[in-house]
Amino acid sequence: MTEFPTEPPSASIPERAGDTTPESPWPLRVLSENLKRYFERAPEAWIEGQLIEANIRGGHAYLTMRDLDVEYSLSLTVWSSVLRGLDAKPEVGSRVVARVKPSFWLKNGRLSMNALDLKPVGIGDLMVRLEKLRQALFDEGLFAPERKKKLPFLPQRIGLITGRDSDAEKDVLRNAALRWPGVTFEVRHTAVQGVNAVAQVIAALKELDAHPDVDVIVIARGGGSFEDLFPFSDEQLVRAVSAANTPVVSAIGHEADRPILDDVADLRASTPTDAAKRIVPDFLEETSRINHARDRMELALTRFLEREARSLESLRTRPVMAAPEGMVNVRREDVERLTARSYSAVTHRLRRDTDAITHLRTQVRALSPQKTLDRGYSVVQRAEDLSIVRHPEDAPSGASLLIRLAGGKITAVSEGEPAHGN
Repeated sequence: MTEFPTEPPSASIPERAGDTTPESPWPLRVLSENLKRYFERAPEAWIEGQLIEANIRGGHAYLTMRDLDVEYSLSLTVWSSVLRGLDAKPEVGSRVVARVKPSFWLKNGRLSMNALDLKPVGIGDLMVRLEKLRQALFDEGLFAPERKKKLPFLPQRIGLITGRDSDAEKDVLRNAALRWPGVTFEVRHTAVQGVNAVAQVIAALKELDAHPDVDVIVIARGGGSFEDLFPFSDEQLVRAVSAANTPVVSAIGHEADRPILDDVADLRASTPTDAAKRIVPDFLEETSRINHARDRMELALTRFLEREARSLESLRTRPVMAAPEGMVNVRREDVERLTARSYSAVTHRLRRDTDAITHLRTQVRALSPQKTLDRGYSVVQRAEDLSIVRHPEDAPSGASLLIRLAGGKITAVSEGEPAHGN
């Protein structure tokens, strides 16, 4: 204690606790009176918890209240004047809210907590709280379908959180083994009701979520009262399940029970037995499906082979397949016919063109200067420039001439134009 106000001290008594020394201490009454005044200034407070002790002696009630989530407890005193005004007497195990105020007794230095009012928390009140919490978590998006993780078809190992030697544990293990004999479990036993349930379930959940071989986690509990199942609507547990990386299956109570855990879990099973059916496939059913699929594949393959065999047989019986050279013979005849036509056309064209060339050669030869010379004509050219002499004046007297005859050439000298009459 450091800053308690005190009554006006005497000259020899320190004013503050921090001023006291071994040589100048406070009298005990000063500390006690300061503590009493301090606690009397504390305001009243409403608290909630579960009664774990309730003793009524001399008209007064002496209670012990424990927190709903952790191992904290508090002693309460209900004086007879308050106790007489209560609607119901306090009972061990009941959930209550109390209006309390601390009180300090000077004679023995004891701090006590007086309950000025005490009310049981009814199921209706709990349900209202639960629905408010459910709506708040829904608005936050913790129940959204896209957050749900898909369960593996055949988990390698299943994590199971349940009560020790509980019917829920037996139902899950037995029914899962009946469906798939090779299934293996990693079981964690926890409290499934009461003040320790939430903390233990959360611890087991985190442990299994970190296990490398666990592919799915089942939280299972059998049926019970609304209060018994209330831990599975605890906000801390709901948020822990939402944050888990491993898919979580909720199997709490019966079909009609609906704790908030069902809404946040990746899969809600109506009962622990239903959970066993949902997390592993049925061996016989899967074997039957495989056999059925194999039969269908065999039938489809047989039909396919039969259809293809018929197609091959149909192809083999066609004329083209019975005598494949027939198509070649037809084409060969076509080629021979076309070859003959081509040869005939080319031969005819050659003959016609040969005749035309012969005719032209004859014409050319008939018109050639050589033919004229052969008929006795000659061509006279001047020797100096080989120009043809067409008129007498083209060859004056003394001009050298070249005369081309049919049989060769001769030279001559022009004597000029002869006299008229000679």
